[in-house]
Amino acid sequence: MSIASIRPGLPLARVNPVAKVAATVPLSIVLILTLDVVSASVAILCEILVFTLVGLGGLLWSPRTLPIWIAAPLTGVSMVLYGAPSGAVLWEFGLIHVTEGSVQIGLATTARVIAIALPAVVLFLTIDPTDLADGLAQTLRLPARFVLGALAALRLVGSSIDDWRTLHLARRARGIADRGVVRRSLGQAFAMLVLSIRRGGTLATAMEARGFGAGTERTWARVAHFGRVEWVVIAVGCLVAVVSATVAVTTGSWNVVWS
Repeated sequence: MSIASIRPGLPLARVNPVAKVAATVPLSIVLILTLDVVSASVAILCEILVFTLVGLGGLLWSPRTLPIWIAAPLTGVSMVLYGAPSGAVLWEFGLIHVTEGSVQIGLATTARVIAIALPAVVLFLTIDPTDLADGLAQTLRLPARFVLGALAALRLVGSSIDDWRTLHLARRARGIADRGVVRRSLGQAFAMLVLSIRRGGTLATAMEARGFGAGTERTWARVAHFGRVEWVVIAVGCLVAVVSATVAVTTGSWNVVWS
């Protein structure tokens, strides 16, 4: 099982993966430079609109993006409780100081995490590992050794998902899966770590034995195309970044992180 087999036939699947990755860079730079609610919120709205128009709206609320919707609020709450205090104090207890400034930082952090992570995850689900390797090697001209290693690692992601499910079923069959969620997860994670290390070592040895580590010039079976569609995808990413920054500056919400 590979990453691509999780959701086959998705829109934008034929677009060069390098273009998809490049499209997320401008927005990420903009949101890293500023910490405000407006720019991140505008970016989220633009992302929802764009993904819905291209037929990827369903992925925004799929189980694959659930970690984002959980991690982002938790990150924001931590900033609210332990962020730099400023403005009127709303509530305090011991080391916890909730102020107007920390609440604003928490909201901005939550929105920023969603705005950066959401397009990355959604676009990643449309990327075939082999297409990504072709793009890295032929479009970006990266070393073949690095590209082949990345391809092998990406293909193991799908296998790891199957292994996690198999470990869970095996532990249940042996009657050791009902010891509490935390204890069960830690034990299963350790078993998964051991299995991953062993598999990674075996795969690396096999690839070396087959000559994948050689420094000779390599040819590629499939041609990675980079044309008008790819430039349009990158342009859309740049447009979302420009709109987000412009709205934030216009409304006076632009807040450079080092200011």
